[in-house]
Amino acid sequence: MKAMLLAAGRGERMRPLTDSTPKPLLKVRGRPLIVWHILNLVKAGITDIVINHAYLGQQIEDALGDGSQFGASITYSREAEALETAGGIATALPLLGDEPFVVVSADIYIPHFDFRECLNTLEDEDPWGNPLPEEERDLAWLYMVKNPDFHPQGDFALSLMGLSNEGEPRYTFANIGVYRPEMFRQIPAGSYAKLGPLLRELIDQGRIGGELYRGDWHNVGTPEQLAQLNQPFRPAV
Repeated sequence: MKAMLLAAGRGERMRPLTDSTPKPLLKVRGRPLIVWHILNLVKAGITDIVINHAYLGQQIEDALGDGSQFGASITYSREAEALETAGGIATALPLLGDEPFVVVSADIYIPHFDFRECLNTLEDEDPWGNPLPEEERDLAWLYMVKNPDFHPQGDFALSLMGLSNEGEPRYTFANIGVYRPEMFRQIPAGSYAKLGPLLRELIDQGRIGGELYRGDWHNVGTPEQLAQLNQPFRPAV
């Protein structure tokens, strides 16, 4: 399995820190946000990584290089302007191949996520070993988290049957997902396209599954949130 790290965003809410540094290179606990993901991917045996970038992208390439310092092989999908998530993935498809791949937003902090969980989420066979028709296979598998304070309404409902756009309980998309490449092939390379509308359309078709992740997860959106994560650890007395 290959992985894609989304690193093309401008990080407007993180200004002034992102005026001179791309958001994925901001540090938590002494390590850039994007490096936390790279190390955890490598730990899971996922070493072939694609990173898209736009704003201050050369800094990302200079910092990470070809990935050999982490035991990975990194290639870059360069965007003149950020193409949003679906557009960025569609543009990077030639680098991602024909098999399912995992996609992670480079600016979330999820230090204990085990990417081995992603390796067998999209099944090609039913429980009895019979091949599933292509039109019945899940096109994506999304990881959800409990709704944070800044997003109390959540994104999607989650049940044993998968994700739905309506209903309860609702959870927030963790910005970690496994996708089949065919999900993005109708999007022209180099075009601007958001992921949300595509997800909602396919959820209505019953083509997307998911599960709840209960570990530490932080969407690092503001300098204050970053500072809070970097506060010295104080053990309970």
